[in-house]
Amino acid sequence: MTTATSPGPVAYDGLPGLIALMTGDDKHDQASHSTLDVLWVLYDRVLRVTPQTITDDARDRFLLSKGHGPMAYYAVLAAKGFVDPGELPRFGTFGGILGLHPDHMLVPGAEISSGSLGHGLPLAVGVALGLRARGQTRARVFVLAGDGELDEGSNHEAMAVAARLRLDALHVVVVDNASSTYGWPGGVQARFAVEGWSVLQASGRDHDALEAALTAPHPGRPHLVTAVVEPKRR
Repeated sequence: MTTATSPGPVAYDGLPGLIALMTGDDKHDQASHSTLDVLWVLYDRVLRVTPQTITDDARDRFLLSKGHGPMAYYAVLAAKGFVDPGELPRFGTFGGILGLHPDHMLVPGAEISSGSLGHGLPLAVGVALGLRARGQTRARVFVLAGDGELDEGSNHEAMAVAARLRLDALHVVVVDNASSTYGWPGGVQARFAVEGWSVLQASGRDHDALEAALTAPHPGRPHLVTAVVEPKRR
């Protein structure tokens, strides 16, 4: 992970301008737009991490499982001072640090390299277990996934073990834009609830509702927030 050296901050209204600096044919606009408000609320209101504390063991960890279409993520990192906005026009170019998928070794504040779907939740379980093993009780783990990537079987193993181990430091936000190929009886929440998770749902565009759902108490259980947004255009 490289060092954060960016100026900042930028308000929420400035995010479209930052995203517009990133051009190219591989932007995955819909994937990026669907996560924008959730990412903003996390970094603006919820996560206990700053550009100055990205190596602090007590920091919150955020894992972007939905790593394709990372422009919203990069824009929020730039707005909050983790990434130099001057890097945004170099998105996806040779020599730039902001790839089409985030690279943990290059992007300041990125906890994992992602893009291949279905890995964020299993990795987050491992991170939460590692923190517990070290006696680190302050740090929390948040992972953002899409409803479509929950078709990957590795997620369901992670759901089961996280609940059995009572990993209450673990928080999952699933941005639900109705893109799952198969789905689950009762929807995303039912799939987590049957394993014993704490589950809440909020509009993926309502900042206050997202904050309330993300910070709700859930002692002894991992926590899911389903952030519902407009359906993906087919």
